[in-house]
Amino acid sequence: MENNLSRRIFLQRSLVAGIGLSLIEPLSVFAKAKESGMKLGLVTYQWAKDWDLPTLIANCEQTGFLGVELRTGHAHGVETSLTANERSEVKKRFAGSAVTCLGYGANFEYHSPDQAELRKNIDQTKEYIVLCKDIGATGIKVKPNNLPKEVSKEKTIAQIAASLNEVGRFAKDYGQLVRVEVHGELTQEIPNMKAIFDQVTEKNVKMCWNCNDQDLLPPGFEANFNSVKKWFGDTVHVREFNVGEYPYQQLLNLFTGIRYDGWILLEARTEPADKISAMREQLSLFNSMLSNAKKG
Repeated sequence: MENNLSRRIFLQRSLVAGIGLSLIEPLSVFAKAKESGMKLGLVTYQWAKDWDLPTLIANCEQTGFLGVELRTGHAHGVETSLTANERSEVKKRFAGSAVTCLGYGANFEYHSPDQAELRKNIDQTKEYIVLCKDIGATGIKVKPNNLPKEVSKEKTIAQIAASLNEVGRFAKDYGQLVRVEVHGELTQEIPNMKAIFDQVTEKNVKMCWNCNDQDLLPPGFEANFNSVKKWFGDTVHVREFNVGEYPYQQLLNLFTGIRYDGWILLEARTEPADKISAMREQLSLFNSMLSNAKKG
């Protein structure tokens, strides 16, 4: 217990005093952002894919990204192949840091008309749900990814929803959320996601807004947002706030309006030479937009 306490004290002092003046400002602004409930975190896709676990945690602490969604195949190596002891070590490493492990960003999908392929995706989802529990996380991210042309839209939507209900029931026994990313060529269209969730019965199956261009299709951005907001979970995926034309300020305005208190997770697409500086820049942009949203 003393070692853990010492570790926490060391981290707190390091974050404020040991890292330098360049860190104080982003962390102080981050603390202000927490007043609204929304917090900025990181999806390890792209910017963190080459960082081992100690580096990932250290870089997130250094830049004020205090929540992480892990991905498969990345250098952090948090996979179902880990032994019980290794899973425990991952859990301890996060517990001894300022960073929250939100869980796993998986690529499991449930639209395939091939029932063997569908069952494989469901079963592997369950394996990673157990992993999330073992490492002290709170959930797994999955996604629909298509509406196959050879099957009726209604049938595929029902299959996706039934699959989500199955993995949701399993996840509930492990105290985990199932976060469904708004994803896929056709399934990322908000009316199709709504049709899926209209058939989802498990309360721990939640929607992860993904900031797609399709969000702006008729009947419009705000109407699409409002049509599914009752299913929002504790994570949202965004891209770089200063790249492209997505209306991030309007998005944060809408989230502020519903008093959203989840994690806004950066799923970066660019390849900056200095990722630490880039993370600090994104945190500054996030806090500026969040401040504007609160003023509105």
